[in-house]
Amino acid sequence: MSENNEHIVVGWREWLALPDLGVASIKAKVDTGARTSALHAFAVESFDKNGELWVKFGMHPYQNNSKKEIWCEAKVTDQRAVTDSGGHTEQRYVIETNVSLGKKTWTIEATLTNRDSMMFRMLLGRTAMSAGNIVVNPALSYLAGQTLIEHIQDSLQDEIEGEKE
Repeated sequence: MSENNEHIVVGWREWLALPDLGVASIKAKVDTGARTSALHAFAVESFDKNGELWVKFGMHPYQNNSKKEIWCEAKVTDQRAVTDSGGHTEQRYVIETNVSLGKKTWTIEATLTNRDSMMFRMLLGRTAMSAGNIVVNPALSYLAGQTLIEHIQDSLQDEIEGEKE
């Protein structure tokens, strides 16, 4: 965890990482209208692990790319009814996971939902922003996630070259 209490300035969209889930890079919309963060998940299945509720799920970390899949497991911390921007209410699992943005890493809550039809695989909500001391500049993009750009470009290049074989 980062002990640094300085504010980090971000744009309205950022590249970040979810190291606990094995996600090296994911593009997130920094959404001041959402209280809780939301993470793309499909094939979500709950299971018991040592008497605690856990979930396993798949995710596509890059929009418009259903070939790249990451399979994750996480302990469920809550289940909540969440109303999306279209007014639809859905019961969702809530997990805690670390998020890395720029040089900071901290723990956030995220709900799991299928975001295949959405522009962003993740929403970074107000609670996560507050915990990370984030200040949003809505006129800019990718201010804090620049450290991930090289990794993302390498990953995408590997996928392109893999498709040629």
